[in-house]
Amino acid sequence: MAGPVLLSDIISGIELQSDDGLSFLNTKTGEVVTVSREEMSAAEEDEPLERFPAWQRENIKAAVEILEKDDYIALPSNYDIDEYSMMEEFCRSLEDDRLRDTMCNSIRGCGAFRRFKDNIRRFNLEEGWYRYRDESIRKIAVDWCEENGVSFVEE
Repeated sequence: MAGPVLLSDIISGIELQSDDGLSFLNTKTGEVVTVSREEMSAAEEDEPLERFPAWQRENIKAAVEILEKDDYIALPSNYDIDEYSMMEEFCRSLEDDRLRDTMCNSIRGCGAFRRFKDNIRRFNLEEGWYRYRDESIRKIAVDWCEENGVSFVEE
């Protein structure tokens, strides 16, 4: 394993996770690598690089390496993050009873994410929400590092 990795790199990799993107830690170099599902699929199918634009070829080569070597560990996916639960916990953490009830009700049913975003702006909670979200993701990153034996340093 490489020396300690920057926790901020792990956090950035986690934040880049999406339905289309996957992030991995190279345990030899400490580098976080993010590839798209399309690039991973191209690597799995051994598709010729010439079929892809030049900017995508390096990522496909990285995806091949991820598949072929044991040097990579997948970072927590966007499914592991569960932003809805974060929103719910944030709403429940609010001290003002009326505001807490309003925010908790706003995240029920269809359109929960949109209503939540509208309400954090409406009630001037954006800064608190993003601080809460950042700290939650940081905790996920620290827990992941500890579970995977990855030593890390803060900047």
